[in-house]
Amino acid sequence: MFSKPARGLFITGTDTEVGKTFVGSLIVKSLVAAGYRVGAYKPVASGCISDGRTLYSEDAMALWDATGQNGTVEQVCPQRYRAALAPHLAARAEGRTIDREALRTGITTWESLCDIVIVEGVGGLMSPISDDEFVADLALDFGYPLVVVVPNMLGAINQTLQTLITASCFRDGLPIAGIVINDLQDFESDVSVDSNEEQIASRTEVPILARAEYRAESLDRDVDWFEKSKIV
Repeated sequence: MFSKPARGLFITGTDTEVGKTFVGSLIVKSLVAAGYRVGAYKPVASGCISDGRTLYSEDAMALWDATGQNGTVEQVCPQRYRAALAPHLAARAEGRTIDREALRTGITTWESLCDIVIVEGVGGLMSPISDDEFVADLALDFGYPLVVVVPNMLGAINQTLQTLITASCFRDGLPIAGIVINDLQDFESDVSVDSNEEQIASRTEVPILARAEYRAESLDRDVDWFEKSKIV
């Protein structure tokens, strides 16, 4: 086994491009404002950009900035690939392979640097990270409670329930801290945005912890994220 910070949250989503980094960064900022030393860890990223010599993950940079640039951005995201594909395919396109052990052991560096680490996955829980592993495998090995980011749009109810069912059925089940509803944009023509939160709450016992309004600087309610990170 690998060593890791005692406290953490694993940010996942109902799909890719649902605002995991945006919500994760708001959670990090809330914890920093509360006086905690916060680490951020994105085990692998694809679709990275280059400055000519080095590949950068924009998601990792956003999370790192939210921590107050604790540690280094390389510690936030140690494995980076250019192609916007599933990580193992992006690696293969470069003639490389995912270091599956390093996906897990890379978090060890944060053990002495933070009171709590916020881990961001890739895509949803069943997004592949290798030929035979999924993001859910990483979440299981880390053991941190999940924060499920849900885009506030038509289809959110189904997407949320499918993700929660996946979490409950995967291996022995994944712990869930709760749900954050994310307003991706001003959907003036999507009337579902006004009822999604209520409808999701009525169909699951998993709590809706907060809502991230479009381009907000903070979540719409106070949450004790450190308490939510407790591993039961």
